Amino acid sequence: MAVGWLWRRLFQGSAFPANYASRIMQKQCFLPNSNLIGVRLAGSHVDTQEVKTNPLVSISDEPETLYKRLSLLVKGHDKAVLDSYEYFAVLAAKELGISVEKVHKPPKKIERLTLLKSVHIYKKHRVQYEMRTHYMCLELKYLTSSTAAVYLEYVQRNLPEGVAMEVKKTKIEKIPEHIQEPVWDTLPQVEETEVKS
Repeated sequence: MAVGWLWRRLFQGSAFPANYASRIMQKQCFLPNSNLIGVRLAGSHVDTQEVKTNPLVSISDEPETLYKRLSLLVKGHDKAVLDSYEYFAVLAAKELGISVEKVHKPPKKIERLTLLKSVHIYKKHRVQYEMRTHYMCLELKYLTSSTAAVYLEYVQRNLPEGVAMEVKKTKIEKIPEHIQEPVWDTLPQVEETEVKS
């Protein structure tokens, strides 16, 4: 009761009516206990002993895989959607600091289907349907495996409806040891003999 009286007294000169202020106080439960001794506020307990670790982040001693090129081929039937998605993908690559080698559009593929209008007669009366598939190719260069994974997950999650994506990765690998030395260095040298004629 004392808290309600204090609340009304505080808002006496304000524009809020006293009964409105008390209703707000009851809804939000500023002090759930009527006696002020021993009230424990939420969030007053701080745990400093426990070290919080994120289970999604993994640290490994393995070296990262390097990709020379990452090629994304996006195909869909709506040209406007592909243009919008191209802008999104390039902007996302620039935000992550990935260098975009080139963006090009391969020629579209048109598939036509011709059907008869009439079931029985009028063979000359036909209807022609066509499906146009537009393509957009985005090539990124010099990526690490973690950057490629983050970028691909972000781009694939925001893939619009009716759009398909193909990803090709070109990995940079170390030359195997059995090929590192040139073959002609390991061959024995043959002495040249002069032939007199």
